[in-house]
Amino acid sequence: MEISLFNWFLSAAPIILFLIVMLGLKWGGSKAGALSWLLTVLIAVFFFGAGFDLIGYTYVKAFLLSIDVLLIIWTALFLYILTEQAGTIKRIGEWLSKLTSNRALQGIFLGWLFPSFLQGMGGFGVPVAVAAPLLVSTGFNPVQALVMASIGHAWGVSFGSMASSFQTMMAITGLPGDILAPAVAVLLGIAAIISGILVTYIADGIKGIKSTFFLTVFLGLILGSGQYLLATNGLYILAVTIPALIALIISYLLISKNTLQDSDPKANKKLLVSMLPYLILVVMTLSFSLIAPIKSTLGKLFLSLKFPEISTSLGDLTAAGPGRDIKILNHPGMIIFLSGLISFFVFIKAGFLQKKDFITILQNTAKKSTDTTIAIFTMVGIAVIMSHTQMTGILAEGISKAFNQNLFPFVSPFIGAVGAFITGSNNNSNVLFAALQMRTAELLGLSIPLILGAQSAGGALGSMMAPAKVILGCATVGLEGKEGEVIGKILIYGMGLVALIGVLTLIFSNLGTFNA
Repeated sequence: MEISLFNWFLSAAPIILFLIVMLGLKWGGSKAGALSWLLTVLIAVFFFGAGFDLIGYTYVKAFLLSIDVLLIIWTALFLYILTEQAGTIKRIGEWLSKLTSNRALQGIFLGWLFPSFLQGMGGFGVPVAVAAPLLVSTGFNPVQALVMASIGHAWGVSFGSMASSFQTMMAITGLPGDILAPAVAVLLGIAAIISGILVTYIADGIKGIKSTFFLTVFLGLILGSGQYLLATNGLYILAVTIPALIALIISYLLISKNTLQDSDPKANKKLLVSMLPYLILVVMTLSFSLIAPIKSTLGKLFLSLKFPEISTSLGDLTAAGPGRDIKILNHPGMIIFLSGLISFFVFIKAGFLQKKDFITILQNTAKKSTDTTIAIFTMVGIAVIMSHTQMTGILAEGISKAFNQNLFPFVSPFIGAVGAFITGSNNNSNVLFAALQMRTAELLGLSIPLILGAQSAGGALGSMMAPAKVILGCATVGLEGKEGEVIGKILIYGMGLVALIGVLTLIFSNLGTFNA
């Protein structure tokens, strides 16, 4: 289809509507997604030649893509609610808060490393909601606490939440993780170091930076390099959790004058049991991913559907082929769920939980994931319909004409950040813009992995500025009604980090790095 200003605005209309009702009317993702999906269907049918067979096939494809991602979101949320109800997260946080009275070091522990660890395990606003009150309890004012926790965890958002947003980008673009992971990991690995330095500055000013600079850089290198090594070797769901856990342990050994034997043995035992879910997850993930016989056996069972060639009445074709393959037994979601199930029985034996708590945990998981589930289904549906009716291509062509090859790499992460700011999620930002960024990169002759890396990195950092996350954090530290003040402070640091990603993307683009 020939591009025109009218067609471009029609193609952009579902995204514009989604952003308007989210930002202007304060709708949730599920309602905004459903309305925008309906508009997408109407535009596709009446203006882009989509028949009802195309709509039907695209939504079955979208269903498969959504389930692949939601299996991780559901089980990660299950694991988080399980550990929260058992009191393990609070126990670990309180232990960390007692390690030192140095303000910058407290910021490193509770404002950077601990939120990063929580982001790896669960995300969903949990890092800020859990870490901010702990920071306040150690003497930081509420605004300081929220800003530190927000900045501290953002670098880990793409591979956090068991890599749910990264898995979404893989699903939407159809590109494998080994192509996408290097650029995302490098960009966010650099952001991890800068985030740590910013946290020490917020905690104790220039004095905080000076007193902990080399330690911060050292720990940041552990986070960044660990993320890179794990992500580029297919261990996406552990790419934040393991480095953050290692950094916590190393920093404890370097800083603490106490050892586990110096304190209450019963408390030490409870602390070790509290850490078991994460250790179990690590062991199971490594076993399922690296032990060839196990990986091969479990990988034989998968769900796959083949789709016929789909065309619009205007002649736009989508070739026949399989939809998203869903591995069942060695899917990351299955690994997370089994880890949680084993942990549940361990917690019963330790006296942390009772058998009857299992139903409550499942109910809370279902309740807290409902809106996210609806939002993912509808938004993925929008993305798939747009790609099958050339709406995404038309949008990308318009953007490529507005920005030249030299400027777009800098702009790319801001697109991801805007999507995450509005929707509150890097995952949603990737659903909205990953295909668009990919097509724009193709038209401009840019590295697709690099531009998608910028999209994901920008979305990760942009999510920390999202009003939805800030409102949740403010509620945990008694700052209801002062969300605007907090967002204003976070924006200063957040936009600076996004701009850094833009500069890095521009440099890497000029150097020809990450060309696939």
